Amino acid sequence: MTEIPQLTTPHIAIIGAGNWGKNLVRNFVNLNALKLICDKNPDILGQSGRQYPHVDTCLTLSDILARPDIQGIVIATPAETHFRIAREALLSGKHVFVEKPLVLHEKDATELIHLAADQHLTLMVGHLIQYHPSFVKLKQLVATGDLGRINYIYSNRLNLGKIRREENILWSFAPHDISMILALAGESPESVIATGGNYLHKKIADVTTTHMEFASGLKAHIFVSWLHPFKEQKLVVVGDRKMAVFDDSQAWSGKLLLYPHEIKWENNIPTPARREPERVETPQEEPLNAECGHFLHCIQTGQNPVTDGQEGLRVQQVLHAAQQSLEKNSKAVSLKRPAAGLPEFTDQTPYFVHETAWIDDGLTIGNGTRIWHFSHILRGCEIGEYCNIGQNAVIGPDVTIGKRCKIQNNVSIFKGVTLEDDVFCGPSMVFTNVFNPRAHIRRMSEARPTLIKKGATLGANCTIICGNTIGSYAFVGAGAVVTHNVPDYALMTGNPARQVGWVCRCGNKLDKNFYCVACEITIGDLSMTQHL
Repeated sequence: MTEIPQLTTPHIAIIGAGNWGKNLVRNFVNLNALKLICDKNPDILGQSGRQYPHVDTCLTLSDILARPDIQGIVIATPAETHFRIAREALLSGKHVFVEKPLVLHEKDATELIHLAADQHLTLMVGHLIQYHPSFVKLKQLVATGDLGRINYIYSNRLNLGKIRREENILWSFAPHDISMILALAGESPESVIATGGNYLHKKIADVTTTHMEFASGLKAHIFVSWLHPFKEQKLVVVGDRKMAVFDDSQAWSGKLLLYPHEIKWENNIPTPARREPERVETPQEEPLNAECGHFLHCIQTGQNPVTDGQEGLRVQQVLHAAQQSLEKNSKAVSLKRPAAGLPEFTDQTPYFVHETAWIDDGLTIGNGTRIWHFSHILRGCEIGEYCNIGQNAVIGPDVTIGKRCKIQNNVSIFKGVTLEDDVFCGPSMVFTNVFNPRAHIRRMSEARPTLIKKGATLGANCTIICGNTIGSYAFVGAGAVVTHNVPDYALMTGNPARQVGWVCRCGNKLDKNFYCVACEITIGDLSMTQHL
C-alpha cells in the first residue's frame, strides 16, 4: 500500500499583534504554525514575547522577509498599510493573509491579485464570517434551494464602539456583511445606494445604510453603526419557501434558525401563516480558528481560498460604490461594468491581450495567458496556458513556451529558444541565437537551439549564449553570462557563469547536505549530478 505523505505545517509570521492581531496570534500558536511576531510597538512585542516565549519577535517587515523559513505572512495592521506590506510580501515569495479590507483602492487590489497569480501564491482576505459554521450551513441551505428563491436579505451590525478615525463605519463594519450577501447571492449588485450620518466628526460617517439591487431581482440592505445602545449582529434571508436568521449574538444553539412561514391567499388577501422556528445544529468551532486553518491548508495544497483576492475585490467594489453614493448625497451608483480586477480564469477562459500589444496570425496561445503593453508575438509560436508576458516583450517566430511561464518586461525570445513549463525570465534578460553574428552576413541558418527546462529561473539582465541547455529548477543569477550547459538545480553566478551551489525547487539555496530549510526536504545527492 502506498503511504500517503503528511503535509508539513507552514511557518507563519504575523505583523500587527495588538487589537485584533492578538487573536490571530493565539490561533496560529494553537495551530503550531506561528514562528514570528512583528510589531512596531516594543510594549506589545514584549508582552507577546512573554506570553509566547517559543515564538520569535521583530520590529520591522524586512526582518520577516529575510527569513527563508517563513512561508506565509498575516497582516493585521491599519488598512492604509495593507497594500505596501502585502505587495512586498508577495514579491518576496510569501503567501499572504490580509485582514479586511484587502486594500483601500481597486487598482491596488488588482495589482495584488495579478502578483499572487503570477507568483503562484495564496492571497486571502480576512472576511471572518465566511468561516463561521452557522454561515457555512446557511450557504449550503441557500445553494440547495431549501429556502426557495431568495427575494430579500438584510443585515445589521451594530455596537457602541470601537470608534475609529482612520476609516468610517462603512469600511470598518460593512465588509463582513457585503461578503456574506455576495456569497449568498452568487452575483454582484447592479446598483448601490448609501445614506449616512456624521455625528462625532464631520468627515467620518458613524451610521450608514447601504441598499443593493441585483439583476436577479434580489434586493439587500446593510445597517451598520458604532453609536448603538446594544450589540447586534444579525443576518436575515427571506426566501419564497423559508426564511433564515443568522444571529451571532445568540447562544450557539440559537445562532441559525429557519422559519417555515408561508403567505397564503384568502379571498385575494395575502395572509401570513406563522410557524415555530427550526433550530439548525452546527459544529461549535471558533470561526477564527477555522479561518486560520483554511489559510494553512491553502498554502499546503494550492487550493484557492474561499475569500481570495477576487472575493476581496468584489467586496471592495461595493464598498467604493457605497462610498461614492454617500459623497453624492445618496445618489445611486451603477456597477453595470466589467469587474476591474483580474479575470477569474478557468480552463475555458480565453487569453488576455492588452490593446497596445500586437499578435500575428498563425499562432497558438493557451487559456488564461496574459500579454501586456507593447509586446509582439510573431507567427508560428505556441504559448501554453496561464503564462504572463510583460511589457515590451518580443517572442518568435516559431518559439515554443510551456505552461505557467513568466516573462518579465523587455525580454526577447528568438527562434531556436524553447521554454518548458514554469520558467521565469527576469527583466531585460537576453537570449542569443547566433554564436558569431555579423551585420553583413546572414547566419540564421546557423542558429543554435537553446532549451530552458522546467522550473528554471533566469535572473534580471543575465545572458544565455545560444546552443546551451539550462537544467530543471536551475537558478541563473542576475547579470550572469551563461556560456555552457547548466545542471539541474545548479546556482550560477558571474561572467562567465560558474556554479556556486545548489537550489531547491522553491528557489532557496541548499546547504552542504542538500537540505532546504524552507521546505524541510533533502534533494537527493546532487553532488553526483552529471553536467548535461
